Amino acid sequence: MNFLAGPGNRFVAEAKRLLYGRVGIDVVAGPTESLIIADETADPWLVAVDLISQAEHGAESQTILVTSSRRLGQAVLDLIPRAIAQLPPDSIASTAWENLGEIAVTDSREESAALADEYANEHVQVQAADLDWWLKTLQNYGSLFLGEETTVTYGDKTSGPNHILPTRGGASYTGGLWVGKFIKTVTYQRMTRSANDRIGRVAARISRVEGMEGHALAGDARLEKYFPGQPLNTSVLAL
Repeated sequence: MNFLAGPGNRFVAEAKRLLYGRVGIDVVAGPTESLIIADETADPWLVAVDLISQAEHGAESQTILVTSSRRLGQAVLDLIPRAIAQLPPDSIASTAWENLGEIAVTDSREESAALADEYANEHVQVQAADLDWWLKTLQNYGSLFLGEETTVTYGDKTSGPNHILPTRGGASYTGGLWVGKFIKTVTYQRMTRSANDRIGRVAARISRVEGMEGHALAGDARLEKYFPGQPLNTSVLAL
């Protein structure tokens, strides 16, 4: 086995941590995160249900609402108990919401987008007007769900396109699992002798600035072989 990939729970994440370095991995993911961006056009009940639906993944699952409408934020907060009441009595969603649920009220959609990008959440839903603006503006997310017609549940269970996504802010620098993860990228180089007249001299100078005389000699030796009789001029002072 050279590469380990796939979804899972905390035990899968720990297995990936233990094996990383011995084999390649896709990402150490978890626990589940979900952030919803909403404005005054959003349906507060759908927002509340979507928050709680992701909270039932586990006690450590964080669910966040970012909204530019204080009225909507309050309505969602009032509806959360109703949504929780429809779950089984032993559902962990109530604990997750109580410990990690957040509602942030912003002054504008620009501030909402900036805050969402700062969170760099695994799942980001947008239930707001002008979906194309959000698609163009948002940068940091594992997977983006645009409009109330879709939901993270669909990505989890049916619609795709990917359920193996970065968490804990990882979306600020990487995306989810994709085919490129299974492709090993290698590089090579060849060079003409004439190119050494430029490359060799610069490499030798840089090496001497760094105090790496052995590296510098590797360039000098080629200059002496390919351009005999020409001054090396690779000293630090030549820079």
